[in-house]
Amino acid sequence: MALEIIANHRSEILIMANRNRPQVRNAVHHRIRRKVRGTTTRPRLAVYRSLNHIYAQIIDDEKAQTLAAASTTEKKLGVTKGGNVEAAKRVGQAIAERALAAGISSVVFDRGGYLYHGRVRALTDAARAAGLNKDEVAETEVAASEAAIQQAAVEEPEAKPKRAKKKPAKEESSKKE
Repeated sequence: MALEIIANHRSEILIMANRNRPQVRNAVHHRIRRKVRGTTTRPRLAVYRSLNHIYAQIIDDEKAQTLAAASTTEKKLGVTKGGNVEAAKRVGQAIAERALAAGISSVVFDRGGYLYHGRVRALTDAARAAGLNKDEVAETEVAASEAAIQQAAVEEPEAKPKRAKKKPAKEESSKKE
């Protein structure tokens, strides 16, 4: 058993050494999935993106059931090109609306091995803006305002008091003449 784990661990390292993007993403995804589990009370929002489309599913891992799904391949969303940030925002909004309709207000986000950047971030931000994970939105707004206050304090250091320059004293004899 221990040898299999070591062999699997080494194979992940070898995969990472190859720098084959799909295999690296798959290895990262498996590491994420070890930690992220969707429950009945808080299901998992899984994201998959290809070059041309982006897909989102809300999954209950305890029942092994998909509760809601949205993608850029749907005609209802009115997306002409699915591989851009605008399309990801529409998918995020659609998945949030469908989740709220199914009675789901809080989810665990699974980025699927992709960087939290670009289309993946746009999808989650749109889902939060549409009503998913309202408590997280409030926390991020508070954190953002605190960061802005700290940034302003760093940019504007306290002003040092100016010292008056001492002028050389003129001789009184020169004034009389």
